[in-house]
Amino acid sequence: MPYELHYWPGIQGRGEFVRLALEAAGADYVDVARGCEGEGQGIPAMMHFIESAAVHQPPFAPPFLVDGKTIVGQSAAILLYLGPRLGLVGKSETARLWTHQIQLTIADVVAEAHDTHHPVGTGLYYEEQKTEALRRAREFRTARIRKFLAWFEAVLVRNPRGSAHLVGGSLSYADLSLFQLVEGLLYAFPKAARRALKNVPHVMALHDRVARHRRVAAYLASERRIPFNEDGIFRRYPELDA
Repeated sequence: MPYELHYWPGIQGRGEFVRLALEAAGADYVDVARGCEGEGQGIPAMMHFIESAAVHQPPFAPPFLVDGKTIVGQSAAILLYLGPRLGLVGKSETARLWTHQIQLTIADVVAEAHDTHHPVGTGLYYEEQKTEALRRAREFRTARIRKFLAWFEAVLVRNPRGSAHLVGGSLSYADLSLFQLVEGLLYAFPKAARRALKNVPHVMALHDRVARHRRVAAYLASERRIPFNEDGIFRRYPELDA
């Protein structure tokens, strides 16, 4: 029975971190909201789990994963659940917790990247909070990007199994998520991201290694990979980059 991934159909967003894990593992999955409503998919099928009183443990928002009777929301929690099932995390409890910690830190960066263009409220248009966004983005690109990337670089350098991966000696979902984070930063803040990435060669090497992964490369070249756009988390507003 395929995994059912539920996320908004027009953006990569937080769902992309889960998609990358499923694609890299060659897992059988359905991207439900992108399916046909006539076949019981589409956005109505996704909203059923959020709005129906028959769902006793409703997710707050997409992304969420349905695996039989199990419903898991939040990207990091979904990956915590999928990791051992897809072979994308170490077998020890220590490795699983460490991978989860890295994933939560990636989630922190993603949230800060989002807040550069929506620092006041998600219910407001970007143009309604542009002054605040300019200030928030300046702090993010001059201090926060560098601080986060430096930490990921240190994690790679200090890995006892070598700097090819964040945890252990094989591909984990954290590696895939760091790849996606770098992709997003390069899209939204091409100038600032390129400057910061010059100082983290192991992060860039990991990014390039993931991009060459057979299944990931095939996914990136396919129509399943939704292009970055200005409705997602990573948005390119030139005035926010410098």
